[in-house]
Amino acid sequence: MKFVTYVAASGKAAPGVLSADGKRIVDLGSAYPTLLALIEAGPAGLDAARRLQAAGGGTALAGAKLLAPLPVPPQIRDFMVSAQHARDAGQGMQRLRAMLEGRPVPERDRNAPVADIYRNQPVYYISNRFNVVGPDAEVRWPRYCDWLDYELEFGMVLGKGGANIPVDKACEHIFGYTIFNDYSARDRQFREMDGRMGPAKGKSFDTGNGLGPCIVTTDEMTEPYKAKVEVRVNGEVRGRNTTGEMMHSFEQIVAFVSEDETLHPGEVFGSGTIGGCCGLEIDRFLAPGDVVELEIEGIGVLRNRIVRG
Repeated sequence: MKFVTYVAASGKAAPGVLSADGKRIVDLGSAYPTLLALIEAGPAGLDAARRLQAAGGGTALAGAKLLAPLPVPPQIRDFMVSAQHARDAGQGMQRLRAMLEGRPVPERDRNAPVADIYRNQPVYYISNRFNVVGPDAEVRWPRYCDWLDYELEFGMVLGKGGANIPVDKACEHIFGYTIFNDYSARDRQFREMDGRMGPAKGKSFDTGNGLGPCIVTTDEMTEPYKAKVEVRVNGEVRGRNTTGEMMHSFEQIVAFVSEDETLHPGEVFGSGTIGGCCGLEIDRFLAPGDVVELEIEGIGVLRNRIVRG
């Protein structure tokens, strides 16, 4: 099933599930007030969605206003599990920094090794769960930023909480998959990361986390690590890859993060940039007015327009 949050006829946000043909939104508000409440209900929530979906009816998807499926997730954890991105992003940051400081720009080394830390464990930071926007929403350019970037990420949504989850049981805790765009103020990011505390204002600004257009359940997306991905800016393809490029699966990530820490239903995990799918890796950044489209096979397209804040 594909779950969404949309603006219902009442003008309020409501949870919905797409019809089997994907053309209509079946309202789930009679069963659960939010999509998060449905996820927290576990199997009972999915059963209720199936019953309402089978009953038919609903609103035409075409023309409906979709919001982020989880407008305020309980948590967002963003990882770096792409070997290509782990190698090329650091070099891209060095190149951008050199350019802004008027120094010679170093050449890229596409054969450079990936640091062991990225291969040995999933590396991540906690993102701002209050900055989420959905499909076709405007992303406001931070006033302190001159170099804004996009990041195509494979998103996972937890369906069941728990701690110390074994890898071979982690699949039982995954509700489904979505698309995550981790918009990044690169010039602020490289300066603040000199403090070795991770990105802060480089990643945290209003509208900076794109999420959607839907959440696809695991029973529908049965081969999550074989999906093709593509990023387009103003219709021009900027990057292509597959989700198979991840060094650590979401099952491995769940097992790692849950070590002596309780996870909660509805948490969003971002894979980090899929290799080649951000401007930092190709020295091409965004401009006001740009339309950014991220597409993952089996999920759909997450589209946003960049506007001056």
